[in-house]
Amino acid sequence: MTNASDHDAYIAAAPEPLRPLLENLHAQLSRALPDAEVVIAYKMPGFRIGKTIIAGYAAFAKQCGLYVSHGAISALSGDIAEAGLKSTKMGVTFSPGKPIPDPLIRKLAQASRADHGL
Repeated sequence: MTNASDHDAYIAAAPEPLRPLLENLHAQLSRALPDAEVVIAYKMPGFRIGKTIIAGYAAFAKQCGLYVSHGAISALSGDIAEAGLKSTKMGVTFSPGKPIPDPLIRKLAQASRADHGL
């Protein structure tokens, strides 16, 4: 991805098939973290409270990633597996053929916030 200056520019620069996923992800994170500051950090769109990035997301060639705290991934590993998605210590990847469910986005964002004590 390019060095976007804001979330809209980042989404617009993403591969076309991923844009609806990113738009939805942004909307769900905005609802889950209404008091978070919308930022670009580490060349990715993110949601920050104070100095802490609570959630971020990225687009790649054929998939997207949602990045939250390790504690949030661990706490919701069953939900992630039930949705048929893959996860790492800090993120969940998904594609147009297997999007991340809206309730899981919100749960991950809220769990990440709680994990950071915010």
